[in-house]
Amino acid sequence: MEKLNIGIILGSTRQGRLSPQVGEWVQRIADERGDANYQIVDIADYRLPLLGEADAAEGAAAWNAKLAELDGFVFIVQEYNHSLSASLKNALDYAREAWNNKAAGIVSYGSVGGARAAEHLRGILGELSVADVRVHPALSLFTDFENGSVFKPADLHLVNLNGMLDQVLAWSGALKPLRVPAAPAAL
Repeated sequence: MEKLNIGIILGSTRQGRLSPQVGEWVQRIADERGDANYQIVDIADYRLPLLGEADAAEGAAAWNAKLAELDGFVFIVQEYNHSLSASLKNALDYAREAWNNKAAGIVSYGSVGGARAAEHLRGILGELSVADVRVHPALSLFTDFENGSVFKPADLHLVNLNGMLDQVLAWSGALKPLRVPAAPAAL
């Protein structure tokens, strides 16, 4: 069976962001499993302006094409003011069908593990027909980041990360037949 393609979506574009460190950790652990093709997808690379404020046809087309290649997602989401970042919400809004009938896991971080951002993201994913999985690694800015800037996750997060990846793969595989175009009917 062909391996699934899972995108690790970095949910921030802010200068000095921590999401690349968390994304690299997720990818390293995921790659060690060898059960899917994992890749980091950085929304900053697509330079999407605020939806409706500028012509973003080229960036939006590239963003949608990237999402269409993927069978599932792991969102790296940080909590800003009790919610997710504006750049992640904007990137979510730039696509529709490319999200549909896929699965997603969430790895969040913040002062309370990014739990409030993850909950907001779950509501948005539901509207985009993305099935979010239950297991959710929640990282603390106080215990998993040295001096608030260097990511040093506690070993206990490996259980949740691997459990979340197991669920993302199972659900992504189960949903894949819904995304395969039907063969034309014989005349």
